Amino acid sequence: MEEVLRAIWNEPDGTGEAWEKAFDPLMAFVYCIRCFYCFRISAVVVLQGNMPEEDFLQRLARSQDSVAALVARSPEDQQRLGYFHTLREVCQQPVTWVRTAEFMVESAPSLQRCVKGICGITLTGSGSSEFAGDCVRLALQRELGVNVQAVAGGAILTQGSHALPVGRPALMVSLARSGDSPESVGALALMLKLEPELRHLVLTCNQRGSLANTFRDDPRVGVIALDDRTNDRSLVMTSSFTNLVLGARFLGLLREPGRYQAMVAGLADGAGTLLETRFDVLAQAAKSPFRRVLYLGSGGRFAAAREAALKMLEMTAGRVMTSCETYLGLRHGPMSAVHDDTLIVGFLSSEPRLRAYEADVLQELAQKRLGLFRVIAGERVPEELLGDKDVAVPYEAAQVLEDDNLPVLDVMVGQILALIRCLAEGLQPDSPSATGVIQRVVQSFPLHFPKA
Repeated sequence: MEEVLRAIWNEPDGTGEAWEKAFDPLMAFVYCIRCFYCFRISAVVVLQGNMPEEDFLQRLARSQDSVAALVARSPEDQQRLGYFHTLREVCQQPVTWVRTAEFMVESAPSLQRCVKGICGITLTGSGSSEFAGDCVRLALQRELGVNVQAVAGGAILTQGSHALPVGRPALMVSLARSGDSPESVGALALMLKLEPELRHLVLTCNQRGSLANTFRDDPRVGVIALDDRTNDRSLVMTSSFTNLVLGARFLGLLREPGRYQAMVAGLADGAGTLLETRFDVLAQAAKSPFRRVLYLGSGGRFAAAREAALKMLEMTAGRVMTSCETYLGLRHGPMSAVHDDTLIVGFLSSEPRLRAYEADVLQELAQKRLGLFRVIAGERVPEELLGDKDVAVPYEAAQVLEDDNLPVLDVMVGQILALIRCLAEGLQPDSPSATGVIQRVVQSFPLHFPKA
């Protein structure tokens, strides 16, 4: 039965031998679901992918006053005030996700060769790119049945092969927006030197970057460069982050491209709904008088919490201090740092048993009267978890609300909060570090490779 289902799901036109063998009500239902999501993919492309970006923003502005206020200014004023790129890069995500899914499916044959016979996968990157790998680590480990770890590029530079999971042959996936940071290039160069049985895949948003081009002639290195629109021009990673997450996610679904594209279409639909119905609510929350933010998540959604915390920290230049924790980890010391000026952002699991643990922690925080208020995001947020000042952000993405799929929506919540708070602090989202303490690409520094 499983083989027949898979054959039907992946069949290009749904009219071949697999369909004829399985023509019964159950199979018909599966086929209809597949067709529905293929239609959703087409609908997103028609309604958004071919729509000029200004028209897309104007459409969003009709339902969200905070967006209307931002796009009412001329493009020149938006650039002068420093939010021209970030606003578009946050809002373009549903469109770019669909294109990324199409692009990854086109690359399936080469990707299948990458994973064939491997003992494990290392997902590596620096900063946000590391967190992107961590968002998909558990999903890939379950789907591929091999050890999957997310390892910082800096850890590979300093610890060498000891930073990687044991077992060869293995695959190292280097994730990067620009591909020009010294860690990204240095880590890959070092592993090519030290690990002959390590295969490499570069997944980047910049086809002109060093990571995409330095190693193109090495047969051990495959390169996939996503659409240039995902190569964010803003200092902070937004659409580049979520597209790297969804691109890497395909490694676990190589034999189910139809399921993968349906998942991405559902997420794109949910992200569009989030933008069109919750942007104003999140904008209002972002302007509240908090000075700290605590982000909570479990599993891959803790990785989303790490990224959301970094976005708020970067985009406020440290004026708002951030932390992130797992729900159960919060009790082991970090709860002591939740004060009256702390906004709590909780990404709520869709899995009932895990949600029960998380709900216990949220209720404990309420009983202890900790925090200024909470923003709770997830599938069907229960009213009993919400206090008078709390904000619910329900996700609406039919058939794809499993925890493995939701980090990209969680991160969007964090991006919107950070974007609006950055503006409220009088900073420029496109370049929030006014003194140049941090930059879009980490400046070059000496690489100390081991001597031969």
